[in-house]
Amino acid sequence: MTSNLISRYVAVWNEPDAAARRSTVARLWAEDGVQYTETAEHRGHDALEARVTGAYDRFVATGEFVFAAADDVVTHHDAVTFTTHMVPATGGAPVWSGTIFLLLDEDGRIRYDHQFTGAEASTRAAVTEFLARLAGGDPDRIAELFADGVDWQLDWPAAGHPAVPWIRERSTRADVADHFRQLNEFHGERGGVISRILVDGRDAVVLGDIRQTVKATGLAYSARCALHLTVDSGVITRYHVYEDSLAVARAFTA
Repeated sequence: MTSNLISRYVAVWNEPDAAARRSTVARLWAEDGVQYTETAEHRGHDALEARVTGAYDRFVATGEFVFAAADDVVTHHDAVTFTTHMVPATGGAPVWSGTIFLLLDEDGRIRYDHQFTGAEASTRAAVTEFLARLAGGDPDRIAELFADGVDWQLDWPAAGHPAVPWIRERSTRADVADHFRQLNEFHGERGGVISRILVDGRDAVVLGDIRQTVKATGLAYSARCALHLTVDSGVITRYHVYEDSLAVARAFTA
């Protein structure tokens, strides 16, 4: 019974048919059922339907994401808890995760629905958005994801290198935009391969390879790279890059 409840709970957030969505809401939640998020309260079938429909329209109807439950359900009398994820429709790591805690009435319908969003979910969502904007290449849109003051560090000698002027100390959001603007000025094709994203609370490490082309010479190069990000209140406050600096310098001095 519990597995069926969770299946129906997750399915309603992915339901494209408005009538079916309303019917499922009425069967899942008690008439006076309520969902609490960290910032809002949705009480009664009308409010709950509006809440589900809003999430569907914003995330699922666009074809970008779907909701899915993790295999971690725990039950205790009339209480049920599990994790739900929002994942890319084409597959991949979750961009959002929430812990769901349900209290059921005597009919098995949801009386209280508490949704908790942890720091890791916020961190992963911010990192995923950063990587998407990085691929897009717009310096100003990338910089929007950073705090006013940034703990910035690149794996490079303090004196810098004349061939790669974009690698220098940065500390502000305007500096961030300037960094990525200079990257665009010196490179033709830019890209890379992400091999892994590791998230621990507010911190994330992105492992991969950068693959770029020097605009002046047309020389292509690649370099292994590790990126340490810290996310606080939805913005990036730490940006530490550890890359194969020698490969970059060689590409611009060849």
